[in-house]
Amino acid sequence: MSLVITAWKKISGEMSAVLKGLLLAVGVAMAARLLHQLVPGPVFNKAISDVLIAVLLGLLIRNAAGVSASCEAGIKFALEHVLRLGIILLGLRLSLQDVAATGGTAMLLVFACIAVALLTAYIIGRLFKIPPRLTLLIGVGTSICGNTAIVATAPAIGAKEEEVSFAVAVITLFGLIAVIIYPIIGQTMGLSNSAFGLWAGTAVNDTSQVVAVGSAHSQTALNVATIVKLTRNTIMAPLIILIGLFLNGKTNSGGALPSSVPREGILIPWFVIGFLTMSIIRTGGISAGILPQDVARAGTLQMGAAALNAFDAIAKFAILTALAGVGLGTRLPILLKIGLKPFTLGLCVSVVLSIASLSLILLFGMG
Repeated sequence: MSLVITAWKKISGEMSAVLKGLLLAVGVAMAARLLHQLVPGPVFNKAISDVLIAVLLGLLIRNAAGVSASCEAGIKFALEHVLRLGIILLGLRLSLQDVAATGGTAMLLVFACIAVALLTAYIIGRLFKIPPRLTLLIGVGTSICGNTAIVATAPAIGAKEEEVSFAVAVITLFGLIAVIIYPIIGQTMGLSNSAFGLWAGTAVNDTSQVVAVGSAHSQTALNVATIVKLTRNTIMAPLIILIGLFLNGKTNSGGALPSSVPREGILIPWFVIGFLTMSIIRTGGISAGILPQDVARAGTLQMGAAALNAFDAIAKFAILTALAGVGLGTRLPILLKIGLKPFTLGLCVSVVLSIASLSLILLFGMG
């Protein structure tokens, strides 16, 4: 009984620590949705999404008013766990056929973009004499999975703490710029939802930033961008292994991975598995319009549609809350401390990756 009480106290204590910051993120998300309703006209309403408002409002609160230290855990919880919950629930919108079709189309594009980003990082790094490990961290972060890739790759290459910090700051800065710039470019060029989703999924850095960019364009663009980004995420594991093997020169006598390769970094992220599980459920017919014919009565269809709409609403608000956390968790003074050389490297890799991705999409008629 004492063990149960102890466990309950620990859980309740952790919940209390998270609750304040989580409520702040929820409040910012609700305010963003209300402010979005005040945006005039269909053109401005589409260009200035509630997601963009949530990120900018969070940035304003963090850097103008300040955020209490007691809110940090909740903001981090929103950015990490609430975002992943939203991504998992997005799987209910897509059947496995949709996932396979989009992922299959995007796979070659993803590999091409990764190669372009890493090659550009290498060339610019050598040109500006930037430390190789910092160059690699920025290249990996830009091409694959943002901050997650940086943190997972760092132990495999023996990166220093300040190198990790610089790389994270660079990725965060250009990811925030992408959240603002990409939707404007997409609207100006008249990109289709699928083409824009492919572009966002392959060229924007972190998962949260990809979701923000896709959401700002359309629901279809968000669906495509999410699938493509999750495809990129699954590539992180084998690439980290290859990097570790390359830098360490050889495996140990047993043929195992170098000890510096993080074991937690070579697994498929759990939210990717959750997303695919929801897609399997959708494929199996637990959604409106695709139920087996023998049970597809009108009442059941209405219940299925209602359930799907409810989960869709939860997913959208979870993502909006998480992206409010992006703004609330971003300290602009830290970003301003980025050195000129890392900034230039991040700028060049981001621009080249963006242009290469969009050029390939338009050239081959993808989307």
